[in-house]
Amino acid sequence: MDVLFALDPTSAFHHGVRELLTTAGALTVAWGDLPGLDYDAIVTASENADLSRTRGPVLVLPHGVGFHKFVPDSRGSGQRLAGVVPAALLQPERAWYVVSYPGQADTLLAHAPRAAAHVVHAGDPCYDRLLVSGTSRAAYRAALGVPAAGQLVLVSSTWGPQSLLGRDPELPLRLLADLPADTHRVALVTHPNVRSAHGSWRLRTALAAAREAGLLVVPPTQGWQATLLAADAVVGDHGSVTFYAAALGIPVLQAAFGDEVVPGTPMAELGRTAVRLDAALPLRPQLDRAVAEQDTAGAADVAARAFQAPGKAQSLLRTALYGLLRLPEPAWEPPRLPPFPRPRAEPRDPPPASLPPGDPPPGDTAAVVRTTVSGAADGHTVSVARYPAAAASRHPGDHAAPEGPYAFRHLSCEIRDGRSAAAERASVLTRPGAARGTHAAARAARALLDDFPGGLVAGVPTTGGTHVVAVRDAAAVEVAVTGPPVDAGVAAAVAYARLRCGVPLPGTADLSFAGRTEDVLLTPLPGTAAGTAAAARP
Repeated sequence: MDVLFALDPTSAFHHGVRELLTTAGALTVAWGDLPGLDYDAIVTASENADLSRTRGPVLVLPHGVGFHKFVPDSRGSGQRLAGVVPAALLQPERAWYVVSYPGQADTLLAHAPRAAAHVVHAGDPCYDRLLVSGTSRAAYRAALGVPAAGQLVLVSSTWGPQSLLGRDPELPLRLLADLPADTHRVALVTHPNVRSAHGSWRLRTALAAAREAGLLVVPPTQGWQATLLAADAVVGDHGSVTFYAAALGIPVLQAAFGDEVVPGTPMAELGRTAVRLDAALPLRPQLDRAVAEQDTAGAADVAARAFQAPGKAQSLLRTALYGLLRLPEPAWEPPRLPPFPRPRAEPRDPPPASLPPGDPPPGDTAAVVRTTVSGAADGHTVSVARYPAAAASRHPGDHAAPEGPYAFRHLSCEIRDGRSAAAERASVLTRPGAARGTHAAARAARALLDDFPGGLVAGVPTTGGTHVVAVRDAAAVEVAVTGPPVDAGVAAAVAYARLRCGVPLPGTADLSFAGRTEDVLLTPLPGTAAGTAAAARP
């Protein structure tokens, strides 16, 4: 038995499909050659392909979770039910529709009564594979760089003006501005039609600031399922990804919900009952409440009603296909569904051809750092939270004006490959490469301050696992932190906060960072002057 693929070139959303088939190694045939080919059945996931000149049975697979959305009728002035093939494109008696639960058949037959004898109850293979893949959650989180005790927020957008991105394209960037970068990751999954309609380049440029701020853009054709399973919360709309999230018991916040959803469907019920995200309020408290307090059982129950016979979709679909082919079904069980592969987000920018494998991407990395000192008389605890500068500069968030007499905000920049605008404005400067010994690190830190006259504090790591922090016209100290390693930006932030409080730089402190508390020892380096800096600018 052979399987051939054909691409309808007249589709408004064909962009990228040919490349996808080529990458998969699929054997393709020209669309115009279909009528003359010898085949036994057609499988399609598109209701817009003109199959009127073909022959034989056609198995119509649903989009996502099925018939829950009205879309504009390109052949008329009204709307039609998404997923139903117009009679002009396919004779109704040839169409067999796959549904995932009985209620979905009711929705289908209300709009296509002639399909009554051609409904195939086959469950949902994507949902089944999501259930199988749940045990790989830890591996998926590691692949996406989610910290062990951190959180992953998945932003999911369907397509069209009523979608999340259609209504609030800045939301991913605002999330990045409100969530500390050392404890949170934000990923975006879009419906394939977003790229098909606008092109990958347009989407990439529209998300440029968010990508620079660390947004993980997951290709819609690979990785969204694993990313969903890795998520701690989903901010979504009326797309199927949000629905799958609810069915899996993942906390959901509705950021948009279109009136194009078919009334009476589980999707409509989910939209009525789901918690709404208020974009006018700070986003992090809403996410924290959703993760800690949201009762996901009700939404999961609503969504689970849309999946009949979980775990059996593959067998049911095989039975249906062999029936249409008029062939005896094999006696052996179909292969088990494998877990989804680990996800890979798109790179922020293509690295230059001369960049050796494994080197960090070019470009300085800037962060807005919020520090708070408690017990300022002796500098007992310094709390450090960092936010990507690319997001915070456009959406300051709740860290813009730290509260309290010992709460401060500064710009920190890791210098990698030049004199960026952020480096020229930063109060704290660091570099990624470790120096051999404290004195070499001190010289490198002083060199940073010499190169950037606007900087006040510079930090450089040592090969011994400590950091040397130099202060303009003041002390240089070695900073040692117990527990898991921190980078030079965190070590320098501790020194910066103590300086802003007027606390002597050498000494001890507790560091509260990324959900943990560690001991910090700041030791004067031989040959440098110890003391305090009288002032430091924000």
